[in-house]
Parts: sequence; structure tokens; C-alpha cells
Amino acid sequence: MRSAAPLAQDHWPPTVHEFFPPGLGGGSWISKITVLLWIGIAVVIVFFLVAYRRPTIVPTRTQWIAESIYGFIRDGVAREVIGAEGLRFAPYLTSLFCFIAITNIFGVIPLAQISPNSHIAFPALLAIVSYVMFHYVGIRKHGLRKYIRQSLILPGTPPAMYGLLIPLEFLQTFITRPFTLALRLFANMFAGHLILLVFTMGGFVLLGAQTVLLRPASLVSWALAIGLTLFEAGVALLQAYVFVLLTASYLQGALAEEH
Repeated sequence: MRSAAPLAQDHWPPTVHEFFPPGLGGGSWISKITVLLWIGIAVVIVFFLVAYRRPTIVPTRTQWIAESIYGFIRDGVAREVIGAEGLRFAPYLTSLFCFIAITNIFGVIPLAQISPNSHIAFPALLAIVSYVMFHYVGIRKHGLRKYIRQSLILPGTPPAMYGLLIPLEFLQTFITRPFTLALRLFANMFAGHLILLVFTMGGFVLLGAQTVLLRPASLVSWALAIGLTLFEAGVALLQAYVFVLLTASYLQGALAEEH
């Protein structure tokens, strides 16, 4: 039977293949990432259904948690960033926050140990949904022509600056926003998973080192892995909040009378 250290060395250094776990049951049609996404969706739906199944004036603990999360996003993001019109987007923003937070936190949960958002495909999909939404509400409110004009020309800009300003605003508003939304979430989850993997596997490599003096360093590596796990949990929640905050900011810009 092979020891843990040689097994760790066989997988050292970690590669991008660590982000593509094999299919479940020996097949390739369903992956661990797919299952984690299903679980994340189910957790959000079941949690709010249970919390509001029998709402009471004096809330139960589950109802209080659900109301606190919704109130935080409604008042701290939707109303604060978008304004009075933001209340109608509060359910979407709350659902988005909860789903991203849960799928992010999978990265530090034993047996899961990876966030689906460490794959670029899903952050890209979430970014596209938000991108389509804020352009849709902007066009619906102002009309296509006025919306495009407001998006490209800032009030008070002298006509002589149009040649420089319009291409920059077009690039920022219509091209880069979905990329920045997706890449910010993806990069943080990707980097966090890789760092935890490096320190965890590095501890096993140091423990099996031929130089005896290096072996105690494995404890330091594992201690850093534990500390970084707690840090990564905070980053997971922060990135969910940042994604929702930026989505609300883009919605506010699309609905504003003047940009």
C-alpha cells in the first residue's frame, strides 16, 4: 500500500486538471460541478419555501434569517444603489446573492471542496443574465435611441470630445461589463481553490521530503491551509456581494434619466 506522501507527490504540482474532477459513477455525462450546481439551486429554493411556508408576526429562526438576508439586499443594495425603482429588483438580487454565496462556499466545504464558479462558464452565464437585464430595462424605459445616446454621451460633454468619448463609453458599457463581472468572480474562486490546494498538498510533500529538517514545515503549510480556508470563506461571501452590488449599479445607470 502506498503512503500518503508519494500519493501527494504524484499530484504535485497541482494543475488545471484539478478543476475538472472525473464524472460520477465512472461516466462523463454528469460531473461533480453539475451536482453542486443542482444542490445550490435546491438549497436556495427549499430554504425560502420553508422560511415562508407559515410566516408569523414573531418570526421563527428560519424566517428571521430569510427576512434578514432579503432585508439586507433590499435596503442595502436595491434601495440604496438603484433607488425607489430598485425594490422590484430586490427578489432577483437576493436570489442571485444567495445562489452565488452558496456555490462559492462549496469551495471550503469537505467533500465538495470546489466552487462551480471556479469554472468560467457559470460566472459568464450569470454575467450575461445581468447584462441582458440592465440593457433591457434601460431600453424599455427610455427607448432604444435615447438609451444608446445617454449611454454614450455624458451630459455637458463638449462636441469636440465626442470622437474620444463615444468609443470609450461604448467599450465600457456594451463590451467590457459582462467580462469584468464574470472574470472577477471566476478569478477569485479559481485562485482561492488553487491556493488551498497548494498548501494542503504541499504539507504532504514536505512531510515525505527526504530532508528531515523540512518535515516540520508541513505543519506550517497545513496551518496556513486552515487559516486560508477561513479567509476564503469570507472572500466567497464578499464576491457574492460584489457581484450583486455591481449588477445593481448597472441597473441604476440604465434606469437613470441622465448618466
